[in-house]
Amino acid sequence: MPQDAYLTLAREGSHETEINRSRFLCTLAPVADEDEAQAFLARVRAAHADASHNCWAYVLGADASVQKASDDGEPGGTAGVPMLQMLTRRELRYVTAVVTRYYGGVKLGAGGLIRAYGGVVGETLDRLGTVTRRRYRLATVTVDHQRAGKIENDLRSTGRSVREVRYGERVSIDLGIPGTELDAFRAWLADATAGTAELTLGGEAYGEV
Repeated sequence: MPQDAYLTLAREGSHETEINRSRFLCTLAPVADEDEAQAFLARVRAAHADASHNCWAYVLGADASVQKASDDGEPGGTAGVPMLQMLTRRELRYVTAVVTRYYGGVKLGAGGLIRAYGGVVGETLDRLGTVTRRRYRLATVTVDHQRAGKIENDLRSTGRSVREVRYGERVSIDLGIPGTELDAFRAWLADATAGTAELTLGGEAYGEV
């Protein structure tokens, strides 16, 4: 069953913390698919090729169907897994995390590593923020020029996701409508245009709330 909404990262960014002389630099990015996730990992690795470790984790799919992580040479389960757990605990989707470690000469032990890697991901999430993306049904409202201006204003003022407005013999307004609101929207449109507007439904997409 497709998810009606999911949480993802608001923007790409990074945050650094120091623990017992080791530097932990977390870089996070929203990604659309596994290719984007791998390209982001490669970019961060290249920028920090001299680091002791570049550990990573990512979660893809609105239902978190793809989850992968790597300890990149740290003791098994002390880096990638706690990073992944932080992403899933925060219910993040379509996001990649890379934690770059510059070893400072003091061993942290397994517990210390788990807290460090998971903790810096959590701190970075707090700084960058999140957005909710909801599943929309794509739709087109076709209406005469006389009513188009008011309809478009009403749609925007009620927070509808107007994607494009096209002018021809009639005016076509492309927008996104949450599936649960389709019946109510049909009724409103018929009332607002005295039944003269045409509503055409398309496929589905996700958009920010």
